[in-house]
Amino acid sequence: MQAARLHEYTEEMSEGLSIDEVDRPEPTRSDHVVVEVEGAGWCQTDNHIIEGMWTPYVDQDLPMTLGHENAGTIVEVGDEVTTVEEGEQVICHPVMTCGKCRACRTGDDMYCENLEFPGLNTDGGFAEYLLTSERSVIPLDTVDPVEIAPHADAGITAYHAAKKAVDELYPGSYSVAIGIGGLGHIGVQALDAMSAAEIVAVDIKDEALDLAEECGADYTVNSTDEDVVEAVESITEGDGATQILDFVGADETTSLGPDIVAPGGDHHIVGYGGDIHQPAQDLVDAEMAYRGTLVGKYSELEELVALVEQGTMDLHTSEYSLDEINEVAEKLEHREIEGRAVIKP
Repeated sequence: MQAARLHEYTEEMSEGLSIDEVDRPEPTRSDHVVVEVEGAGWCQTDNHIIEGMWTPYVDQDLPMTLGHENAGTIVEVGDEVTTVEEGEQVICHPVMTCGKCRACRTGDDMYCENLEFPGLNTDGGFAEYLLTSERSVIPLDTVDPVEIAPHADAGITAYHAAKKAVDELYPGSYSVAIGIGGLGHIGVQALDAMSAAEIVAVDIKDEALDLAEECGADYTVNSTDEDVVEAVESITEGDGATQILDFVGADETTSLGPDIVAPGGDHHIVGYGGDIHQPAQDLVDAEMAYRGTLVGKYSELEELVALVEQGTMDLHTSEYSLDEINEVAEKLEHREIEGRAVIKP
């Protein structure tokens, strides 16, 4: 089969991956599932993996097939698989978990002690077939796998962050969403669906802000033309934002927290790549917190699939062939993709 493989780390996205001929995966455990990939979302994390940014955090044996937002049709199952069968269309939670450690038993999939992460530390879905596990797949009833694939990571990451934020939001409060791209436009919809708070969308492009309004934003701020701190202060009448969802995670955005957050509020870091450089007193004075977001739970992906099938969540995508994969990486690097890119192997 054909697969898009990373052979060495590079900052040149135009030549990051090569299309190789490799063996089709086969079940080697009784709980394994082989999925014929119909759609695999491209993520900013894929760019970061190509750059080598993840090497301090996980062991990666190169060459490796990337792709962690996967959906398709089951073509083979292990001997003890009972909840799904060949021919079913599924979306795949990004990780394979053991089901036995404490984290798994409490439902915190991303903390599994024996976690395998296709596309990050084992072969992923930028290929014709993907090896995953029974615990990772969720059947699809009415949704096209190509259309829903990016929800496997982008969707549940944004949903997971919004769900935490919603716990602290109330009617009349404000939430600020920074960066209305592949993650942010999902996050705005999740906030709109689950809370009665006013939503302020911030981006550097008018096209992204138009998308934010379509997704439910009540106010928009173009940070190229406006001072974000002054704009949020005006919109909130000086109260600040109870919750900030930062889908960029650059130095310029993480530094906004203490200046726009309401007392006791949170700045959720969803996108990443920058750093947090704030005096400790800023956090003490505002009694604010920076909170990280690591994908989401299996149960949250089930909830998100239900919202998609109900028509509550709309994913904006563009489709590309496997041969165009480096072009996609380069486009994303230059912020030339609105919404989410999907590879169709």
